[in-house]
Amino acid sequence: ALFLYSHLQQKVRSAEALAQKYKQQQEALSAQLQVVYEHRSRLERSLQKERGEHKKTKEDFLVYKLEAQEALNKEKQDSMNRYGALSSQHKILKNQHDDVKKQLLDLQLQHNSLKLEHRKSLETHSQKYAQLQQEKDSEVTNLQDTVYKLREESKLLRKAHQEVHLQLLNAQ
Repeated sequence: ALFLYSHLQQKVRSAEALAQKYKQQQEALSAQLQVVYEHRSRLERSLQKERGEHKKTKEDFLVYKLEAQEALNKEKQDSMNRYGALSSQHKILKNQHDDVKKQLLDLQLQHNSLKLEHRKSLETHSQKYAQLQQEKDSEVTNLQDTVYKLREESKLLRKAHQEVHLQLLNAQ
């Protein structure tokens, strides 16, 4: 019985030592587990914060994307309106250009016609002027001849008048 008692006491001491050892391991594991839980808790808070920031960033991006899309659509609409206005203005200016071109061609034809008419008129006037000049020269020559003859006749008449006057004086 003593031997059994001693043997059981030794087993109890061994079991107590083993229990103490397991208790220490349990405490160490418990401490480690506490550290892991705290770390997990920090990671979860950090993850929640990151999720919140991600959600906010995503919302901001969606708002930005929507605003950018609206701005792009507005700019596209403005560009289309400007293009339409410029296109219609281009058509108007093109029609005006065609009209002015046609007017220019008409005026050039009219100018050429008037030029030809002017040339003909100038030639006619030149011929008339030459004819009138010739007639004038001929008339001047005739008048000079007439003046010369009249002077000669006047000289003769003066001579005759002088002779008649002298005869009268002599007769008196």
